[in-house]
Amino acid sequence: MKLQPDDLYSHSADRKRSWFIATLLLLVTFITVYISVTNGTFDMSVLDVMRTLLRIDPSPAYDLVVFDFRLPRIVLALLVGFGLGIAGAVIQGVTRNGLADPGMLGINAGASMAVVLFMLLFRHTLELSGWLGYMAMPLFGLAGGMLAVGIIFWLARSNGRLDPQQLILVGIAVSSGFAAITLYASLKMNPNNFEAAAVWLAGSLHSANWRYIGATVPWLLLLTPYLWYRSRMLDVLQLHDESALSLGVGLGRQRRQLILAAVGIVAACVSVSGGIGFVGLIAPHIARRLVGVHHRYMLPIAGLTGMLMVVLADLIGKTIFAPAQLAAGIVISLIGVPYFVYLLFRSRA
Repeated sequence: MKLQPDDLYSHSADRKRSWFIATLLLLVTFITVYISVTNGTFDMSVLDVMRTLLRIDPSPAYDLVVFDFRLPRIVLALLVGFGLGIAGAVIQGVTRNGLADPGMLGINAGASMAVVLFMLLFRHTLELSGWLGYMAMPLFGLAGGMLAVGIIFWLARSNGRLDPQQLILVGIAVSSGFAAITLYASLKMNPNNFEAAAVWLAGSLHSANWRYIGATVPWLLLLTPYLWYRSRMLDVLQLHDESALSLGVGLGRQRRQLILAAVGIVAACVSVSGGIGFVGLIAPHIARRLVGVHHRYMLPIAGLTGMLMVVLADLIGKTIFAPAQLAAGIVISLIGVPYFVYLLFRSRA
């Protein structure tokens, strides 16, 4: 098919708009990071931060605050938000359901269940040292996420095909079942481990460290370019199944590959940040409003939107309620639940 001049103009306009929106999101994210790294119980000026980062007359107190407390937390929030935003956009694209989300479909719950079971059964019995110990949690999270996806897709099939209408109901039911198992496993822990698991399940980033970041980065570096490369296939999957099949697309294989990649990102994020929900639901909707429905442009914007959401929620949670701290997952849920109800009523209209 030959491209028309109007098609080329529209493509160029979409690309310019996506670059402008991406620059704007990065600017707002940078401002949020600046506030987060300079404010807190121990206030620091920009000059103090720059001197610490550039190793100009370093101070042990500043090194501790920047490199051990604030910077790992901020970087992990950026990575987790970016990953959840992209994964949510992919899942909504594969299922053709704007209400689909890693949390709603039970992927978060499955990954959380597997990680909690790992913490209960194997953390103190297996001798895992170095990077193997930190990579084990994402691998367990991946197994739990894939288990959740397998069960949900199996139960939500109608006449051999995935029924988007049943997907949300089945996902909520499976998520509730996994949550019950997670709660039971956490109650079997000793008080110290139970407290740590409860904080982790709430989606707190206060225990962030550089090894958690190192365990998350490989998954994002490997799977994000792959999903962006497959963005055209996500556009094709928006067609009705009959239309996609007429183009020679193997729907089952394509959906499995894309879902597997999305689950890998979600599992890596959940294993280091806990149950941060609604990012994968809200970020893709905002991205569509900003740059349209083409996944080539929408996926990066969804990732940047999720990145801003998590780092901003973490900043709110540790400053607004100071000296107490509220988990980033709880802050996002306070916004996400009303937004989900709004989308639910809007889809019925």
